[in-house]
Amino acid sequence: MERVRTTDLAQHVGERVLVRGWLHRRRVLSQVTFLVVRDGWGTCQVVPAADASNVHEITPETVIELSGVAIAEARAPGGVEVREANVRVLSPAAAGLPLDLFRPLVDASLPTILDHAAIALRHPRRRAAFVLMDASVAAYRVALREQGFTEVFTPKIVATATESGANCFRLDYFGQPAYLAQSPQLYKQMLVGVFERVFEVGPVFRAEPHDTPRHLNEYVSLDAEMGFVDDHRDVMALLESAIGAMARAAEEHPAAGQAGAQLPIELPVPFPSLHFAEAQELLAAEFGADVRNEPDLAPAHERWLGDWAMRIHRSDALFVVGYPMTKRPFYTHPDPSRPGYSNGFDLLFRGVEIATGGQRLHRAEDYESAMRERHIEQAPFAGYLEAFRHGMPPHGGFAIGLERWVQQIVGASNLRETTLFPRDLSRLMP
Repeated sequence: MERVRTTDLAQHVGERVLVRGWLHRRRVLSQVTFLVVRDGWGTCQVVPAADASNVHEITPETVIELSGVAIAEARAPGGVEVREANVRVLSPAAAGLPLDLFRPLVDASLPTILDHAAIALRHPRRRAAFVLMDASVAAYRVALREQGFTEVFTPKIVATATESGANCFRLDYFGQPAYLAQSPQLYKQMLVGVFERVFEVGPVFRAEPHDTPRHLNEYVSLDAEMGFVDDHRDVMALLESAIGAMARAAEEHPAAGQAGAQLPIELPVPFPSLHFAEAQELLAAEFGADVRNEPDLAPAHERWLGDWAMRIHRSDALFVVGYPMTKRPFYTHPDPSRPGYSNGFDLLFRGVEIATGGQRLHRAEDYESAMRERHIEQAPFAGYLEAFRHGMPPHGGFAIGLERWVQQIVGASNLRETTLFPRDLSRLMP
């Protein structure tokens, strides 16, 4: 017999089936013992054969194989259970799990969950969050490919820090100094000159000494860069379409309920937008006049603006545009109509910044001027600047933080809950 997934049993009612998975739970009643078996797609209920004497000795998480008859049963998961099942142990599990996997929620502290990630990730609710992550990335790829983008794969060991060396992990690369990439920014800009429209899904590294629920030192970034834009608004429209596709994928996925996804996701098109200066005025009325002197938004300000966007626009998303040039990287295009401000933006989703982007400089002389003003040595950027000396179109792009996106979808309180194996100030294992 060919193996049948737990989620496909309804298609085999009345047939003898072969199921493989983990013993998720054993329920012993007065007259019958039920086994709940979990595979990579879901769970099923199993009634062992009368002569299956070994079932009371099998420990939770033991890998088993069973063959029995699929029978319609409304009270069983998926409306089907497997009866008269013969059970064979493929790989025994040690007794004494570090946490219970059969409960609706993981009843353990976050450090315990992370210390035992290989086991904790088996919990259906935790697993479901990462299934939604997979669906989001798949939708992102489809959305960009439909608009003529090419997926690229850029180096993660680089000779030059993207923005500054202050928050880079330094490496000894065969005797030469190198860094783990803060982002694929420089490479994806250069590749606009090759493919015109590019995107990447990959890890980025930040050596920032943060110890907060919203920061990690390694995370997954969904990047895109496109040529021949009029300004940052073209980039915002692209980001809207990508986020819309990711939201639909999460909403429609069968795992959404199990993951505790907070639905519906409210995304009117176009997303509401506030200039940074306008946002400061709103915040000053709530938090005090000193907010007007801040060049960036604090987390509390983002949360307030997220509530404002939902209250005023019935939107989970809000663009804040025109950040001060002092807070944007050297490659950011200034706003020609408002000196001191940029054609850069952040996207807040449910009160948390999940994406940043904007229009970039595209003329070599503008880069040289911007780097002089910021006292950035040009020699390490020679390969990057070469692209602009040989014709680059007006372009722009964005980067989405994948773990933050999923965190907001499922309402997790800590970014580590939506990271498979988090890397932060104190965690390098597992």
